[in-house]
Amino acid sequence: MSELELLNIVRDYFRDKIFENHKKNVLKDHSKLKSYKINPILVKYLSKILEDDFTPLGIAKALYYPRVLGTSINTSFGTRIQNMFVELELANGSLIKGMDIEFIDKIDNRKKWCQLKSGPNTINSEDVNPLLKKFSTVANLARTNAMNLNNNDLILGVLYGESSQLSQHYRRIDEKHPVIIGKEFWHRITGYPDFYNKLVEDLDKLILTLETEDFFKRGYMALAIEVEASDLFDFS
Repeated sequence: MSELELLNIVRDYFRDKIFENHKKNVLKDHSKLKSYKINPILVKYLSKILEDDFTPLGIAKALYYPRVLGTSINTSFGTRIQNMFVELELANGSLIKGMDIEFIDKIDNRKKWCQLKSGPNTINSEDVNPLLKKFSTVANLARTNAMNLNNNDLILGVLYGESSQLSQHYRRIDEKHPVIIGKEFWHRITGYPDFYNKLVEDLDKLILTLETEDFFKRGYMALAIEVEASDLFDFS
């Protein structure tokens, strides 16, 4: 498959499986009051910040904004990309517990066992040792089964960003196993050196053409109606 063909397929995947799916989930789930666990201590304060009053709209925005603009799409992003790699046969789902994908590295032609992460700041200090333990488990399994594998074949792939942006937690992992980020990671999995930069450019253009159909506002207005009708709040 040519680089242009692959770029077009990946761009369309982002549109259909990430952007459009996010829109559907917003209207199907995140606009429903029952989908939220409400902190009664903070919710009135957050409403005051957003609407300068304790109102159904303020409550709706306080619940809706952080999920729709943050948690919802960020949580699904990595999983969707992992599925995409497998669907496009750029990688296989890993049969080894703790690894996400396996693929032939297009730079050194060695098989890589990869744990995927979204961005350069997406792990915490308590994540480091469990991740290193997963890699050690795979390395021990490889030795037991006489597999042709060394420490550099066990990688942590970061989907976006640059090496200079990696948190100290990633750097600790990189001391033992390569943390491959952004442009280099996409080069290794696609075989095209500038694929990442071209993809970002294509997605920038795509995003400006997306029809939002005002779904974001429709979602929080629908939620506000449910909030107003609920007996969870007293707006009198």
